[in-house]
Amino acid sequence: MKRPNILFIMADDHAAHAISAYGSRVARTPNIDRIAEGGMRLDRCYVTNSICTPSRAAILTGTYNHVNCVTTLDTHIDNRLPNVARTLGAGGYQTAIFGKWHLGEGQAHQPSGFDEWAVVPGQGDYFDPRIIDRNGQRIEKGYVSDIITDLCLDFLDRRDPDRPFFLMCHHKAPHRPFGPHPRYDHLYADDLPVPETYDDDYAERAAAASAAKMRVRADFFYEDLGLVQPEGGEAIGDRVWPDQDIRKVPEGFEGLTLIDRATGERFTFADQRELDLFKYQRYMQRYLRSIAGIDDNVGRLLGRLDAEGLANDTIVIYTSDQGFFLGDHGWFDKRFMYEESLQMPFLVRYPRAVAAGTASNGIAMNVDFAPTFLDYAGIAVPSYMQGTSLRPLLEGRAPESWQDVAYHHYWMHRDEVHDAYAHYGIRDQRFKLIYWYNDPLGQPGAHEGGAAPEWELFDCEADPHELHNLAADPAHADDFRRMLGKLDAKMAEIGDLPEHDSDKVLASLGAS
Repeated sequence: MKRPNILFIMADDHAAHAISAYGSRVARTPNIDRIAEGGMRLDRCYVTNSICTPSRAAILTGTYNHVNCVTTLDTHIDNRLPNVARTLGAGGYQTAIFGKWHLGEGQAHQPSGFDEWAVVPGQGDYFDPRIIDRNGQRIEKGYVSDIITDLCLDFLDRRDPDRPFFLMCHHKAPHRPFGPHPRYDHLYADDLPVPETYDDDYAERAAAASAAKMRVRADFFYEDLGLVQPEGGEAIGDRVWPDQDIRKVPEGFEGLTLIDRATGERFTFADQRELDLFKYQRYMQRYLRSIAGIDDNVGRLLGRLDAEGLANDTIVIYTSDQGFFLGDHGWFDKRFMYEESLQMPFLVRYPRAVAAGTASNGIAMNVDFAPTFLDYAGIAVPSYMQGTSLRPLLEGRAPESWQDVAYHHYWMHRDEVHDAYAHYGIRDQRFKLIYWYNDPLGQPGAHEGGAAPEWELFDCEADPHELHNLAADPAHADDFRRMLGKLDAKMAEIGDLPEHDSDKVLASLGAS
């Protein structure tokens, strides 16, 4: 069998529950759904660190972040490290990446191992984005999702048809502040359903849940919602950073008038609940309209594969660098190990080997992506990679001994914007164990304060919304011990250093 082409399409912050192939109550993604219809949907694919830069490093290198040293948004990749593009290139593949990079800028951090690359700096802009490549910088006129796809299509036009290709199409959308194209203004005009946990009070959770500044009610910026305040008078809302006039839309509704930045429409509110739900609807409309631009462009790429007769010989993957809260628990953003943030969408189509219309509950992680690419390319997986090829899972022949634990470690303790606490833990097929070690020492960008270390244990089968912490429940002491043993084994396997002392933890449970 000829070696397959690999088209890897990754969005930024696209939650699985904002994809209709995953049963979304709010989103319509017909072109992305085509990948699932023609292949497999993974329902247990998880990120090892739910924040953009570390996730991208794990995908590129096949290693956990304590190994590749990209643990936060401010720790950029050393591009002298080996990566999957280098290995594929050495094995005869044509390699390219276009779109969001977000692993640092400058000679030491720019893409390496790719025959061609053109990326947006930092988060990039939705309109008329700046593009960086080997020749320097330029401004590309137009909408970023269209431009990134144009670059990919141009690469396909110029490729050597006698050699397989590895193409990474990295969309900037739907990262906030959201920037949908006006052509999508008609979409999602009706009110969307509010999540069941929108009014979560965090009563049975660790302190980190209530401390996080990711609340739809209080922590969105005006830019996120496409709003401005009336001219004149004192600006309303807390500053995000002391030295910049970027503000959060306040909770209080009395005397608050908001203006649509694009249309000039004015909004006032009868009560607090009306303001709360207005923010949620604005958020979801702008987020989903930004996703519509990705979906259309996925259709363009699939159409090109069809037109050139490449569909049967090309592995097409659609994913996101992590999940995202869509008002779940009252939050936006990601960072946490709770399910909406932890789960990555992963849809794959490869007609020659992956059965159409299938789904799998087998556990997968983003460190597994690189070994999977190499396995399908017929190239030996380097010993430094820590992931496992997903090929047996995708082809329906995973052994009973398939990996049953996903590991997550978030380092950015109490950053000044979102105040999310550092934590790590594991997820198996039923339970989730999280340790909030809450130690600011040595954490980049941390500030003093916080809570004592805490454990959380959730039965994800009985409590899918993760509302009830069972860590101190005597009825679940055996589940806690079992999950702690799995956590210790996983950390020892991958070489991450624990912040907890298992002997003391077990002693506190009355164990010997």
